[in-house]
Amino acid sequence: MRRSTGITLVAVAAALWGTDALFRRPLAHSTSVATIVFGEHLVLVAITLPLLVPALVAVWRLGPRYVLAAVAIGAGASAVATLLFTQAFVDGGVRSIVTVVMVQKVQPLVAVLGAAIILGERPRPRFGLYLATAVVGTWLIAFSSPTNLDVHGALVPVLYALAAAVLWAFGTVLGRYLTQSLRFEHVATLRFAFGLPASGIALLVLGGPAFASAHDSLWITVLALVTGALALGLYYYGLRSTPAVAATLAELAFPVTAAVVGYVAFGATLTSTQWLGVGITSLVVALLPARPRDTIAFVPAPAPA
Repeated sequence: MRRSTGITLVAVAAALWGTDALFRRPLAHSTSVATIVFGEHLVLVAITLPLLVPALVAVWRLGPRYVLAAVAIGAGASAVATLLFTQAFVDGGVRSIVTVVMVQKVQPLVAVLGAAIILGERPRPRFGLYLATAVVGTWLIAFSSPTNLDVHGALVPVLYALAAAVLWAFGTVLGRYLTQSLRFEHVATLRFAFGLPASGIALLVLGGPAFASAHDSLWITVLALVTGALALGLYYYGLRSTPAVAATLAELAFPVTAAVVGYVAFGATLTSTQWLGVGITSLVVALLPARPRDTIAFVPAPAPA
C-alpha cells in the first residue's frame, strides 16, 4: 500500500471518530459511563469472535513484548481512554464537545516521543513545520479565545481528555508496532478482546448495570459499529504503511470533525479563531497524503552501539 493511501485511511477513520459525540453524548446522560464502554467492547468482541483464536495465536508466537503491547492497547487505549473520554461528556456541558478536542493537542507531541523510543522513527526537521502548524490549529480550536486559557470551569473534563490523549498517543505507537508483524484485523481483534475484561473490571469498580435499556443498547451497538469496528478497521489497515508520528497528525481530522459536529448538531458556538483553527488543521491533514515524501520522509534511527 502507498504511504499516501495509508495516511488518507487514518484520516478518514479519525473523521469517523469525530462523529462520536452524536452517539456518546446523549448516551452519557442516560446510561452509566462504564456500562457504555463495556457494551461497546461486548459488541466488538462478538463481531470479531471468529478472528480471536487466530489473532491470539499469532501474537503469542511473536513473543511477550507483542503480547504486552496488545494488552496495553486493549486495556489502556481502548478501555480506560474511552472511559475517560465518555466521562468528559458527563462532567461538561455543550461546551465540552469542543473542549475535548484538546485530547488531540498533545497527541502528536507524545507520539513523536513514543515513536522515537519504541519504533526508532526520526522525522526530518521539515516535519516540525507540520507539527507546529497542527498544534497551533488545534490550540485555536480548543479555546474560544487563544490568548485566554479559561476553559469555562471545565477543568475536570479537560484533565480527562488530556489523560486519554496520552493513552491514545501510545496506542497509535503500539498499534504501528503490532501492524508491522500482524494482520490489521488481528490487531483490531486483540484491541477489543483485551479491552473487554478491562472494561468489565471498570464496570465492577465504578458500578452500574451490566446492560443498558433496549433503546440505549441499540445506540451503543451503532456507536460500536461506526466509531469502533468500521473506524478501527480502516485505521489499522492504513497504519500498516503509515509512520506513527504521521498517523497522529492525520488523526487531527478528529478534532476538526468533532468541532463541526458540535456546531451543527449541538449548537456549540465557534468563534472566528476556532473556525480559523479548523481551517489550519484541515490543511495539515490534507497536505500529509498529498505530499508524503516531503512531509514524512523519516531519517533512520541510529543503530544501537
